[in-house]
Amino acid sequence: MSKPVKQLVRDELIRRLHGVGSLAVVGFTGLDSVATTRIRHRLREKDIRLAVVKNSLARQAFRAVGLAAAAELLEGPCAVAYGADSVVTVVRELSAIHDEAPELVVKSAVLEGKIFREDQIDELSRYPTRAEAIARAVRCVLAAGSNLSGCLLGPGSRLASILKTIEERQTPEADEQAA
Repeated sequence: MSKPVKQLVRDELIRRLHGVGSLAVVGFTGLDSVATTRIRHRLREKDIRLAVVKNSLARQAFRAVGLAAAAELLEGPCAVAYGADSVVTVVRELSAIHDEAPELVVKSAVLEGKIFREDQIDELSRYPTRAEAIARAVRCVLAAGSNLSGCLLGPGSRLASILKTIEERQTPEADEQAA
């Protein structure tokens, strides 16, 4: 590949990765073109991009966009998967695809500067996504208020129930005495 072509490829990769803070490095050796096309389509539906890269150009692009930690992860034939709401979603989807196509392997991943090797990918897939983490935090905040309101309303509703029962018992007797 000539230097101008390499520069064009590097610039395009930099453009695609601009703003990406997390990604997964995928091994795809052994996949035929039909399976690769199906996998790309499935990933595209989830807003995940898969780019086959030349390692030396990808390293330069990673350094240019601030993903220097990912530069050391490129070994052998690989592709870069990025997108969706986080790399956790990307890894979960790639792991699901791995069950159907064992040739596709997540070699490593970078989550906001932290490197996850192949043996840690399962751990990464169990991390909560940003939306899941926010939902957990909101649930924790709301649980305290819910418990407090239950404590405040519980005795009051019991007292109201007791008073209503007493009132219902006294009403027929009062009607009989009045008659």
